Amino acid sequence: MQIPSMKDQVSPEEWQLRVDLAALYRLTALYGWSDLVFTHISVRIPGPEHHFLINPYGMLFDEITASSLIKVDQQCNKLHDSPFPVNPAGFTIHSCIHAGREDVSCVMHTHSRAGVAVSAQKGGVLPISQQSTLVLSSLAYHDYEGIALRDDEKPRLQHDLGDKTFLMLRNHGLLVVGPSIADTFLAMYFFESTCQIQITAQAAGDLLHISPDIQGDTKQVMATGTSGMGGQIAWPALLRKLDKIDPGFRN
Repeated sequence: MQIPSMKDQVSPEEWQLRVDLAALYRLTALYGWSDLVFTHISVRIPGPEHHFLINPYGMLFDEITASSLIKVDQQCNKLHDSPFPVNPAGFTIHSCIHAGREDVSCVMHTHSRAGVAVSAQKGGVLPISQQSTLVLSSLAYHDYEGIALRDDEKPRLQHDLGDKTFLMLRNHGLLVVGPSIADTFLAMYFFESTCQIQITAQAAGDLLHISPDIQGDTKQVMATGTSGMGGQIAWPALLRKLDKIDPGFRN
């Protein structure tokens, strides 16, 4: 389906967010984290209105473009024409997090097999890998309440996430937040890797846990390990990768 370009209808700042968010959707598909059309990623549009961009419900992640993303307000009103609806569960989750966390620009949710598998384990994330130490430093849990369609779940989602970066939705999947699209991708990359490693290791035998003393100040470790750039250390390279494969996300 051809979607008319939005480039001349929005500010340069919003257009850049659209391009980067479309890239994040394409990367989610590329890394095998998508679940047909049933998960969602959003980014806040700067301003007091708390408008945000989210995927058109019904498009596969490797189809999404900068122009096809839908801008909505806090009541889920579409702020421009689109032939697609907005995923109601996606709106419930993303609207309450954007409303409750002024420091958060991007919210990303997945249903990967490894992520759901660990979310169904009573012990949750185990300290058995270097990747897990980065997650455990800022991890929260939210108990399963069914498909997220009810407004009364919103305050519990906000409370359980608190000021954390990583939220494990029990029996459901993974969610991360970040101050930028690049930071959010990197957080999900570590979260997904942590779960994949855990499931693989559990199938192989006894597990060796990392001592809390060794885990140390993981925020400082992360800052040092990325030369103070956070997700931006990898984001330009990821965009180059996408441009080689299929630059259509920029449309």
